[in-house]
Amino acid sequence: MKTMRLAARALIPIVAVVAVLAAVHEPVRAASDPALDVKVLIKDGRVLVSFTLADGFTTELQTATRSGMAATIAYEVELLRYGTFWFDRVLAASTVTASARFDHLTRQHRLTRTVDGRGEEPRLTEDDAAVREWMTVFKQLSLFSTQGLETNGEFYVRVRARTRPRVNWFLFWPWEHGVPAGEARFTLIQ
Repeated sequence: MKTMRLAARALIPIVAVVAVLAAVHEPVRAASDPALDVKVLIKDGRVLVSFTLADGFTTELQTATRSGMAATIAYEVELLRYGTFWFDRVLAASTVTASARFDHLTRQHRLTRTVDGRGEEPRLTEDDAAVREWMTVFKQLSLFSTQGLETNGEFYVRVRARTRPRVNWFLFWPWEHGVPAGEARFTLIQ
């Protein structure tokens, strides 16, 4: 009987730690994981989203690009409304991709960006810093409309980044691990 009580007392701190970690809104990340900074601006009936993936253009992606492979970072951007009870409601979603491929003959990077499959004119550069900025910095993308959004409603934009070639190899892990994510909250005032 006494050993049962000791075992139960030993489990209490473990259960408490698991409960606290489960209650944390943001996933626990290692210090080396890249951070995603998100900003939102409401202007002329549009939701303008800016985001920066700090340290997102890793040495693995640089190596892949320099070898001639196409390196791509896909950003999943969602406009959400806070839920009443448990789940928040996704109102709109958009996918933004940035790709870089190094051409060994011309010694230049070919840079492309798409928003929901619509691309813009590719650019060429020899500058590695320009490639890094192209892949990780996005300014005032007009992704969503404010039409249909409730005035004085609480909303937020969540951005998640995924890389190709994949740099995280947790094949059988059912939850997202190491996927950089960020969000920005706003109240729609008209």
